[in-house]
Amino acid sequence: MNRMEQIRYLNELLLEEMPEYREQAAEFPEDEQRRLLRSLMNLRPPGGLSQAFLDVQDALLSAEREDKGVVDAEALPPTARDPRLVLWRGDITRLAAGAIVDADNSALLGCFCPCHGCIDNAIHSAAGLQLREECSRIMAAQGHPEAAGQAKLTQGYNLPSPYVLHTVGPIVRGRLREEDCRTLSKCYRSCLELAEHRGIRSVAFCCLSTGEFHFPNQRAAEIAVKTVRDFLDETGSGMKVIFNVFREKDERIYRALLGPDRAAE
Repeated sequence: MNRMEQIRYLNELLLEEMPEYREQAAEFPEDEQRRLLRSLMNLRPPGGLSQAFLDVQDALLSAEREDKGVVDAEALPPTARDPRLVLWRGDITRLAAGAIVDADNSALLGCFCPCHGCIDNAIHSAAGLQLREECSRIMAAQGHPEAAGQAKLTQGYNLPSPYVLHTVGPIVRGRLREEDCRTLSKCYRSCLELAEHRGIRSVAFCCLSTGEFHFPNQRAAEIAVKTVRDFLDETGSGMKVIFNVFREKDERIYRALLGPDRAAE
């Protein structure tokens, strides 16, 4: 199959499972069939994935991964002030680190809003539907929603990174509370502890809680950097930590906290 044939095949399989979306799907023109596929994948509940679907999905997503270009976390220059830390601006789904961190909600199943701009949607869309399946098994075994500040580990599937760390950050409603700050710090610490326990040597954090959860960007970055440094100092870990940012605003904030890259000196 060529790429368009793969996309149409996957769309048809998903519409057979979810016929309630067939009328809406008919409105998508030829050049938006890939967007339709992402939408249907976002909407699909966990359960019952066929090997036929997975084979074609994985072929498509792996080709798209190579098209975007994989970024080797080990090749990224560390900051001049602390060689354990890296600041990188870009799409976290391109990054080949030991693990990338997903900012989840308490259901831990990914974003069900079609083509939403959140990091949760981006990671699940690039990883493939197996990621939602694994998260569903974890949550079924747990039997209750995920509490803020915890961490879970799954495979990365079609992502360049072999693992995904999942954590639920605090939702800020109105004035920022000290409890929110402690919970955010716990998110970073829980992810680092789990990564260290599993022998993962590099972790890439997105800007946890600063998007849909409304945590102030400056304070969130300060907490992130302090928590990571404290963990590395206390444990003597040789882990490499990448602070991944997507927006120029966050890059400026982290650059002020971390200083220039060593390669830029």
